[in-house]
Amino acid sequence: MDAGPTTPVEPKAGTDPSGHRARLRKRLLQGGSDALADYEIVEYLLMTAIPRRDVKPLARALMSRFGSLAGIFNADRTALENHPGMGETSAAAMKIVAVATRRLARAEVMDKPVLGSWQALLDYLTIDMAHLRVERVRVLYLDKKNRLIRDEHLGDGSLDEAAIHPREVIGRAMELGAAALILAHNHPSGNPQPSRADIQITNRIAEAGRLLNIAVHDHVIIGREGTVSMKAKGLI
Repeated sequence: MDAGPTTPVEPKAGTDPSGHRARLRKRLLQGGSDALADYEIVEYLLMTAIPRRDVKPLARALMSRFGSLAGIFNADRTALENHPGMGETSAAAMKIVAVATRRLARAEVMDKPVLGSWQALLDYLTIDMAHLRVERVRVLYLDKKNRLIRDEHLGDGSLDEAAIHPREVIGRAMELGAAALILAHNHPSGNPQPSRADIQITNRIAEAGRLLNIAVHDHVIIGREGTVSMKAKGLI
């Protein structure tokens, strides 16, 4: 007697009939930093947020749209949530990586002489600023041993004296008891070469600092194409 067609049984959350997820997990845990391709890292994160679905096509689609791991992790939350197949939970799985990466990078520059940990500082600023779509200005205030006292976000927008007043930057250094500072901002275009306005405002701040014995060690410009130290270029 024909029992009739059977209804497919949907796998329970977390099951992996093909073993693909288990193999991916094993490669992650047993391999080195290059054990997984970039899209597989995205796929693994999506697996934690979307347990019942093959998320490899979604991972590849995100890579295609945002261009890289950094592009995905630094993407706007709304853009991630509204991408087909995504949602709040899967977007959060991407954003937590950016948060963790920033925390780790910041830990590498805290409680250490910044000038002796220069590459760690550049890594920290690059992770935090290189993929921003707006220009952001920050001041890193340092103590007498060149350790970071405060990392202040001055604002978003073009770098000029209308947005940044040299007396306010130096005045804040005095309030904090800072002995030196490092300016940092990003170029959303990706090209980190300093503009004439960058050079002019930096030198005005440096002049104001010299009057009160507060050193401007550098002005670092961050872009997707790299970083530029104005000090190294002889512009300060």
